[in-house]
Amino acid sequence: MLSMRVAIVAESFLPNINGVTNSVLRVLEHFHRTGVDAVVIAPAARDHQEEVADYLGFPIVRVPSVRVPLIDSLPIGVPNTTVLETLYEYKPDIVHLASPFVLGASGALAARNLRIPAIALYQTDVAGFATKYHLAPLAAAAWEWTRTIHNSAQMTLAPSSLTIQELRDHGIHNVNHWGRGVDAERFHPSKRCAELRRAWDPSGRKKIVGFVGRLAAEKGVHRLAPLHGREDIQLVIVGDGPEAEELQSLMPGAVFTGALGGEELARAYASLDLFVHAGEFETFCQAIQEAQASGVPTIGPRAGGPVDLITDRHNGLLLDVATFSADLPAAADWLLDEARLPELRANARAGVAERTWESLGEQLLGYYDQVLASTKRNPLTFFGQLPALPTWAARALGARV
Repeated sequence: MLSMRVAIVAESFLPNINGVTNSVLRVLEHFHRTGVDAVVIAPAARDHQEEVADYLGFPIVRVPSVRVPLIDSLPIGVPNTTVLETLYEYKPDIVHLASPFVLGASGALAARNLRIPAIALYQTDVAGFATKYHLAPLAAAAWEWTRTIHNSAQMTLAPSSLTIQELRDHGIHNVNHWGRGVDAERFHPSKRCAELRRAWDPSGRKKIVGFVGRLAAEKGVHRLAPLHGREDIQLVIVGDGPEAEELQSLMPGAVFTGALGGEELARAYASLDLFVHAGEFETFCQAIQEAQASGVPTIGPRAGGPVDLITDRHNGLLLDVATFSADLPAAADWLLDEARLPELRANARAGVAERTWESLGEQLLGYYDQVLASTKRNPLTFFGQLPALPTWAARALGARV
């Protein structure tokens, strides 16, 4: 539908780069290719970061933000009347809630009160993060809040089979699968760089095992420590975050590159012999998919998104979370065996060949069409018998009440 208008309410956006931002960017790029009109509502940047006012011509509307250390110090949008006013003035056909929790919750409420259908994308396991930080009461509250937000939307999209089941188990309705695409041209085995490998391992004799991502507690990077200090393995840690110093102390012999992007990141992925991701709270784990696109076999936890991405002994291995560190050395040895490594590399690359952002973009537009068609057939099923516009909303818009 070329005339479709979409309002994206995003918990995170440029200049902050993370999974939520990346998926929104890829969606906007697909909208640009297919003629869909859109506006993005997102948190303001902080600490003198430079904001973008638009992306590919799509305007970015900012709301005030604060920083919350629990969520890796990312700016969190402060809900205010900007969301409601923007939706009212823009008059989208559908609202796209990108990982809604704070700002997205106000987007869900505003959309419902304005009778605009909404789709909520589940991308961040806030309850899992709270559990990791030993905040069990907060985890229970997070699930209650997540259920409220997602059930106020007309459809929820989740990126993996285990995540879909978890959402359903917590009482969230109408959950469908929408994965993540990968740029198979940017992340490609041809980016493998002998010079970079020599910089990491001047001896040229070691296998290069690496991790790419934020250095935060929920990523479980410390679980790679059993591979540290081995004469046949060089650890490479790509990324930055609150646990960077602690991890450097734990694994002083590892190469810590800091955060990388663009071609530097693509070369880093492709120059690995094995990729390891130990975090059990990944709803999808795009880093595993990017490593596979780069022709690198992967190890991940038997939890969350990695279960859908890794096939044991075909493109990598899944390890139980409770024994991940203990099982890691033997798993790495099996995958790095020269007798099977070439086949594993080929299988890793072949498995992502059809997971393009173009195909995912078309699937997303199909979900939009489903929601719009269902809403038109029976609006009361989706919106209930709410008053035309609540007093608070009318006042925010300057309307008569």
